[in-house]
Amino acid sequence: MAIAVSATASAADAPAALAMRLLDQLDAGQYEAAEASFSPQMKAAVPAAKLKAVWESLPAQMGAAGKRGAAETSQADGFRIVVVPLEYAHGGLLARVVLDQDDRIAGFLVQPAPPPPPPVTDAGVIEQAVTLPAPVSGKPGLAGTLTLPKGKGPFPAVVLVHGSGPQDRDETIGANRPFLDIARGLAAHGIASLRYDKRTQARPQDFRDGIGIDGETIDDAVAAVAALAGNAGIDHRHIYVLGHSQGGLLAGRIAGNSQGKVAGLILLAAPARPILDLLGEQNRYMANLDGSVSAEEQAHLDALDAAIAKVRQDPEARLLELPGRYWQQLEQVDPVADARDSGLPVLLLQGGRDFQVIDADWQRWKQGLQGPRYRFHLYPALNHLGIAGEGKGTPDEYGKPGHVDATLIDDIARWMKAQP
Repeated sequence: MAIAVSATASAADAPAALAMRLLDQLDAGQYEAAEASFSPQMKAAVPAAKLKAVWESLPAQMGAAGKRGAAETSQADGFRIVVVPLEYAHGGLLARVVLDQDDRIAGFLVQPAPPPPPPVTDAGVIEQAVTLPAPVSGKPGLAGTLTLPKGKGPFPAVVLVHGSGPQDRDETIGANRPFLDIARGLAAHGIASLRYDKRTQARPQDFRDGIGIDGETIDDAVAAVAALAGNAGIDHRHIYVLGHSQGGLLAGRIAGNSQGKVAGLILLAAPARPILDLLGEQNRYMANLDGSVSAEEQAHLDALDAAIAKVRQDPEARLLELPGRYWQQLEQVDPVADARDSGLPVLLLQGGRDFQVIDADWQRWKQGLQGPRYRFHLYPALNHLGIAGEGKGTPDEYGKPGHVDATLIDDIARWMKAQP
């Protein structure tokens, strides 16, 4: 997580400056100083400890923090309201700061930024709203979109499985919708796809009793495979799982739980090493983007290392508001072994500018999966989302509109069609 340089502000400063000072304090871990600017009611409702828990949970859900957008100020019922866009690796949030007449903070809320409007459906594509079957947990099935080519089926099909954190069906990240791009791109090649809102995004209430990798990801992906297998317009011999990032980490397990319905795996920017190692690496990368690590940034990195070590040992410890048992479940996954043991053909895709899943992961995949069942494609100009760019990869580019590289989509379609 990038640490902003702390700013100073007085009670006479503009509302935007006061809001920015609060965010500076949160980034610097100065939670008691932030609480000191709260109204009495806010201090009672959100003390420093709760403020710390909320703020430090955001990178676990949204990835590494990036830059802030321009603040917008409005007034309502005698309060000044400042809204500040916050960029994260996996999408945007809005920080809403409410100031009373005495310039005290009377309200503070962080909420998802509204996604950009979806592009118009291409003429050669049919999109149908669907509800997935209920997963094995018995919880309600998720809402999704079945994308079909126009023409006569049955069609080969792919289930799109999200990366970490709450995600919508398009995997909207900043100004980009990579799953929408992939779905419509594959439809142009005569391939159907099913994408759906992730449970942590659509039904966070389902995790009141705790969160695990089955309930978060695996069970719903298995239900999506079953939905395709039960559709007469789908070629049941050719149903594939495309896992992006953490979805790729779990793709082998999804196939293993799908009772032989999966014909192959497509792994896009998939980690091959322990997820907590990647978390530490990503934070160090972010801290070093400006060429140096400040004392505050180093303190944050040291605290993160200590927290990682603790959750690896203690299932009740918490890191970014997720319990140790969740992290331990993720660390027990060996994605290379799962993919190999599945007995399925595997296509692996990696961007050369990806700073979240890096060359060390790519090399582990290549060393662990050798033989004619496996195909590897490395795209030097692509980032973690499969979108082209230039220079060193940063979270800032996720805020710029782009599209998944057409060559990558072509390679997926060509590989799927080549399977017997």
